[in-house]
Amino acid sequence: MQETMLLIQMGALLLVIGAFAGVLAGLLGVGGGIVLVPAFFYTFQTLGYDGPQLMQMCLATSLATIIVTSVRSVMSHNKKGAVDWDILRTWAPGIVVGAVLGMLVVAQLRSGTLQVIFGVLALIVGVYMSFGRAEWRVAQAMPKGALRIVLSPALGFMSVLMGIGGGSFGVPTMTLFNTAIHRAVATAAGFGVLIAVPAVIGFLFVDMQMDVPPLTIGAVNLVAFAFIIAMTLVTAPWGVKLAHTMDAKPLKRAFGVFLVLVALNMMRKALMG
Repeated sequence: MQETMLLIQMGALLLVIGAFAGVLAGLLGVGGGIVLVPAFFYTFQTLGYDGPQLMQMCLATSLATIIVTSVRSVMSHNKKGAVDWDILRTWAPGIVVGAVLGMLVVAQLRSGTLQVIFGVLALIVGVYMSFGRAEWRVAQAMPKGALRIVLSPALGFMSVLMGIGGGSFGVPTMTLFNTAIHRAVATAAGFGVLIAVPAVIGFLFVDMQMDVPPLTIGAVNLVAFAFIIAMTLVTAPWGVKLAHTMDAKPLKRAFGVFLVLVALNMMRKALMG
């Protein structure tokens, strides 16, 4: 009976989180993961699952949802011919290597350390979203050779440390190297698949040394995964429709500020705890 009540409580919280993440993803073009990880953290903590591997479960479960949402997004963008398959193909090996390394590092770190890492990286993303300019460029073409060998695994590695897909680091990287924004967003969805699939396979085999919610395999909670996927599939199209009826730029800046506050709060809790 107690487990049934717990599942109902989890379900109710996750439905709200999933709806919010879906609308934001559609409206602002940000990956749901950047919302899901702190949301999972506070949800699981509220339900009493506050152990040394809590952040591992949040990151792993977020990445599991990204597999589904990224595949769906790539297919949708590909129908419009927006995916740059050349970038995807040449960056894929490095991104996969970085994602695997990221998973191995996350599996070894305690929740407090991962909270600080998430906070620092989310702070960087939030500041860029608030103050970044679409016209900023560092070069006129995507990097090749040594620079690509460095950047592609770094992108995969940092994304796994945050439990996010390819959007938050992939889109700014591509636009700074003169890729059109719609192509960058579409191609970054492909990055999300390359990041999430190898990482989640690894996370399924992590030995969790703490109490975990019902239906958890390794570090991936299937209840959270199912509820989030169900809601984001419903609400993401609402966000897309909203994006076509209003100016998303001020909202993106506002979300950037919100993300900075979330990041600072997570770091504060980790450092004070």
